Amino acid sequence: GIGMTDDVTGIIETAAAFTRDRVAPEAAGWERARRVPVEAIRDAAALGLCGLMVPAAHGGAGCGMSTAARVFEEIAAGCMAFAFSLEVQNNFARSVASFGTAGQIARHLPPLLSGARIGAFLLTEPGVGSDAAAITTRATRDGDGWVIDGEKAWVTNGTVAETLFVFAQTDRDAGWRGIAAFVIDATADGVTRGAAYSLLGGHAMGVGGFTFSAVRVAGDALLIGPGEAFKEALHGIDVARVGVGALCCGMMRSGLATALDYAARRQAFGRPTIEFQGLQWMLADVATDLEAARLLTREAALAVDAGGGTVAAAHAKKFATRAALKGLADCMQAMGAAGLKDDTPLARHLACAKTAQFLDGTTEIQNVVIARDLMRRGGGT
Repeated sequence: GIGMTDDVTGIIETAAAFTRDRVAPEAAGWERARRVPVEAIRDAAALGLCGLMVPAAHGGAGCGMSTAARVFEEIAAGCMAFAFSLEVQNNFARSVASFGTAGQIARHLPPLLSGARIGAFLLTEPGVGSDAAAITTRATRDGDGWVIDGEKAWVTNGTVAETLFVFAQTDRDAGWRGIAAFVIDATADGVTRGAAYSLLGGHAMGVGGFTFSAVRVAGDALLIGPGEAFKEALHGIDVARVGVGALCCGMMRSGLATALDYAARRQAFGRPTIEFQGLQWMLADVATDLEAARLLTREAALAVDAGGGTVAAAHAKKFATRAALKGLADCMQAMGAAGLKDDTPLARHLACAKTAQFLDGTTEIQNVVIARDLMRRGGGT
C-alpha cells in the first residue's frame, strides 16, 4: 500500500499466512464444536498479533488503527468470530498500555500480549445495551479497595476470559462521569461466569455473561478513574467499529473468491455459470460494495489514528455490515444450493455478517451518531 513500511507490510503478511495455515482450515470445526480456540489465540499472540496497537516500548507492534484494521481483515477472511475475539484482546491490551500505572502494565500487559491470559471487555448489561452510560453495575469504596456488584451480558471471550475489563458506576448521581474501569480476575470470589450463549453462529467469539456479587478488589484494580473511563469506553468502541468494518471486508473478499471459483467450475446449459451475465453483474455489485466498504473503513481508521473518528467509524461500520450481509447472501445465491453447504465458508460468514450488525452498537445507533453530527453541522458541509 501507499507509504507502507516493511514492518507494516510484514505484520499483514504474517496475519495472512496465519489465516491460510491455521484459521481457514479449522474455522468450520470451531463452529461445529461451538468452541473458542484458545490455543489459536495463543499462536496468534506468539506472532505479535495480540499487541497490534500497543507501543513497541511495552512489547507491542506499535501499529496504528490503519494497520490493525488490515490485519483484522485478513483474519476475518478465515473466521470473523475468531478475528473479533482477537480484536477484543488487542483493544484491552491497548487500554492497559494507555492508562495503566507502571505496576499495572507490568502485571497485566505481558500475559495479554502472550495470550497466557485471555481478556474481555465488560460494558453491556442485561438491561442496558445501546445506552452504555446507564450501566447499573456498581463499585463501592471499601477502605483502600472496592466492592463490585452487578451483572454483565454479551461479553465476547466471556466463556474463556481470565482477565476482565469491567466498567462500573461509582456515583449514580454523576451519570457517565461516575463510571470507572477495573481489571478483575475472573476467578475472584463472587465472580460467576454464565454459560455460553447459543447463537445463530460466530461461536468462536465465546459470547456469555458474568455476575458480580460483593466482589472485593484492591485499590490497584482501578485502571481508569471516574470521568475518564467512559471516554475510553467510547474510544474503544470507535476502534472496535473500525475493526468490525474491516472484518466485514474480509468476509466479503472470501465470499467473492468462493463464488467466483465455484462459478468457473460449475456447468449449466453447456457452459460455466460464470459466463452468464446475470451472475457476473451480481458479483460485480458485491465487488463494488467491497471497494466502498474498504475505503470507508480505511478513512475511519485514519481518522481514529488522528485522534477522532467517531462519525467516520459509524459510517464505516453501518455500511460495511449492511454490504456484507447482502453481498454474502448474493455470493451464496450465485452458487445455487451449493452455497448452503458448510464445506464452503459462506454460511458461517453470513451468520457473522448479521452478528456484526449488533457488535459495538447496532446499525440504529450508528444512525444516531451520524444524525447528531448532521444536526450539529446544521446541514452545512
